[in-house]
Amino acid sequence: MTTQLDLTDIQGNVIRAYGRFGYPVARYVFLNIRHSARARAFVAEVTRRVTSSVEWGDQPGQIKQPDWTVNIAFAYQGLKELDLPRASLNGFSPEFVEGMKQRRDMLGDDGPSAPENWDPIWRGNRDTRDKDVHIFISLNARLPALLEASYQWLLSLLANYKDEVVILGGHRADNGALLDYQDVCVVMEDGKPTAKEHFGYTDGIGDPVFEGAPDYDLKAQGRGKQMEDGSWAPLATGEFLLGHVDEAHEYPPAPQPVLLARNGTYMVYRKLHENVATFDRFLEQHAKDYPGGKELLAAKFVGRWRDNGAPLVRAPDAKSKAEFDQAFAQADAATRDKMLSDFTYDEDMSGAKCPFSAHIRRINPRASLEMVKGDKPGCMIANPGAFDTPGALANRRRLLRRGLPYGQVKDRSRDDGNHGIIIMMINADINRQFEFVQQQWVNYGNDFQAGSDKEILLGNHSSDARFPSKAVLQVDPDSDDAPYMLSKIPRLVETRGGEYFFVPSLTALRMIAAGVIDPT
Repeated sequence: MTTQLDLTDIQGNVIRAYGRFGYPVARYVFLNIRHSARARAFVAEVTRRVTSSVEWGDQPGQIKQPDWTVNIAFAYQGLKELDLPRASLNGFSPEFVEGMKQRRDMLGDDGPSAPENWDPIWRGNRDTRDKDVHIFISLNARLPALLEASYQWLLSLLANYKDEVVILGGHRADNGALLDYQDVCVVMEDGKPTAKEHFGYTDGIGDPVFEGAPDYDLKAQGRGKQMEDGSWAPLATGEFLLGHVDEAHEYPPAPQPVLLARNGTYMVYRKLHENVATFDRFLEQHAKDYPGGKELLAAKFVGRWRDNGAPLVRAPDAKSKAEFDQAFAQADAATRDKMLSDFTYDEDMSGAKCPFSAHIRRINPRASLEMVKGDKPGCMIANPGAFDTPGALANRRRLLRRGLPYGQVKDRSRDDGNHGIIIMMINADINRQFEFVQQQWVNYGNDFQAGSDKEILLGNHSSDARFPSKAVLQVDPDSDDAPYMLSKIPRLVETRGGEYFFVPSLTALRMIAAGVIDPT
């Protein structure tokens, strides 16, 4: 039976990423509540302007695409300040209650990524009530001028709640400045928007597809769950939305009443600084010795080629990459999506094509963790996995990725500029999905038979010379070549702040604003 979602009740940017629909700029504003009743009135006014997931169109009866969007989410402390009943608050997940700052050890936020090195707004969060981040407001726009117009709308609204709902500043910007907001924008090249991030990789490929998503997404191959016959099916809705059945055929844990949780979700907000100078130096240093050259080595870091995102399992060397590029250039949009996403690791269990420590293999190992080295391609058909899917373990760890790069790289010889990426991950269970991936797959390699080797790009690599990080780049087992040792991997990405948020449905927003939540 096809899942039908009430798109008018689900906030925008959950079902579909705004970036795919012409919103290249955004501004994130964080608020502190000083007066509970007035804050509920503020939420009521914002809710009337909140953008839902309803599809836009130009036909009669359809909703026209807005010039800018508004969305809202709450930290646990914010829900407390809004006077949600204790019984409802007790139903939220423990990690959401604790917050990201308190989960630092599990997440590997140490050294330069430790909370004491975060932006001031995040350093002060959860320390004192007047510094706590309570409300998250997201403004996305088609043009910078329209983004500024949306911000002026918010400021005008907040003027009616002076000293009752206030903006928290403290976002690092250029030259040591601190701003009242976090701006993000797509990376521009020659005056044109791109899908790149600051290391030069094409980003935003392979976002999960789940039941209830638009038809054009449901047809996508390689972005759902791998089935026994080699086909693909959408993931269960409950992996990403509360109040719906998940891959275990259960409802994910959620607060009461049902209407408070249903069609809502959890969002992980993380600000990640990218050390572009360190990345460039490290790449150049190893490219001198790596047989495949600089761009193949860069592809090994992530599992995709930097220019167009071609997966290494489909284009493992320069010759196959040239063939891929030729076909890719002539393909339509649907075929391109299939070329980028429709693959498995069945024929690469040695890691010779895509390393075990590459970004995409760690974030989404597909069915490979249920296979072992030496298994023949297609063996999962003869040896079914749990729940009749070959990748049941990975299917329970998927994440919807949202967000955009921030800052501009003005000098690639320096790491101290204001540039990186804001990632916002949507999941129904923060611990089972985001935290598991971060702890067990990004910062630990045992599931991949890689010991303590971390994911190359995002791993919290040690700066202690006694404990250098490494990754092994395997070669074809039938060749006489030796594996390449990627040694002394530096910290390429540093956490600069973040928090866990609850993204309510439109129904729940109205309940919160009216103060009529009854968990009994």
